[in-house]
Amino acid sequence: MKKSRMFRFVSETWNPMVGCLHMCSYCWARRIARRFAHTCRLCYEFKPHMHWERLNRKWRKPKIVFVVDMGDLFCDGIPSDWIVRILNAIRLNPKSYFLLQTKNPKRYDEFVEYFGKNVILGATIETNIFPITDRISRAPRPEERYRAMRDVSWENKFVSIEPILDFDLDVMIKWISDIEPMRVAVGYDNYNNRLDEPPLRKTLKLIEEIEAIGIEVERKTLRKAWWERLY
Repeated sequence: MKKSRMFRFVSETWNPMVGCLHMCSYCWARRIARRFAHTCRLCYEFKPHMHWERLNRKWRKPKIVFVVDMGDLFCDGIPSDWIVRILNAIRLNPKSYFLLQTKNPKRYDEFVEYFGKNVILGATIETNIFPITDRISRAPRPEERYRAMRDVSWENKFVSIEPILDFDLDVMIKWISDIEPMRVAVGYDNYNNRLDEPPLRKTLKLIEEIEAIGIEVERKTLRKAWWERLY
């Protein structure tokens, strides 16, 4: 159990499942998983798999727990019974909140009946320009993620715009406004992947506009785009 690298409001992470099928070029979790070659071959290969013994974890004091930060629990192809087993374990810990984070939020609708009130539904939406994501990921396109998050009937929602990629400002503000998340995280890539990054001034304007509609923003790594620093 460790404190989350990603979000400051998260107390701990919990990985009863590890692995992902989206093959994002910038994925830090896949890199970290390669350290486990001698302990778990499937972790090393980053193939989705369960560590069933971890379902017995209990949180006796209130926490905010990030569920499966080392993968994507809601990828197409993840067996529904794995997800249900994890959600049932969450329901046994009602004093804590559990953040679910995915790039495939359309699957949330399959499991609404299993979500306890202590669940936060999150999605990563790095951009609203789909040709950018098509080049670097097999995940569903951003517009599909936006529609799923907009339409899911849930009070506690969260959006991560990290690593931020270039975007249309007016469209992104509309998407965030329509989703109505309790919080948004914004940050640049930390691993020198040379992504299609927006200029810093544009990102700061995005943060300003999100806060202007009354949504809290967690500022992650904010810096000039890698290409701005070349000049």
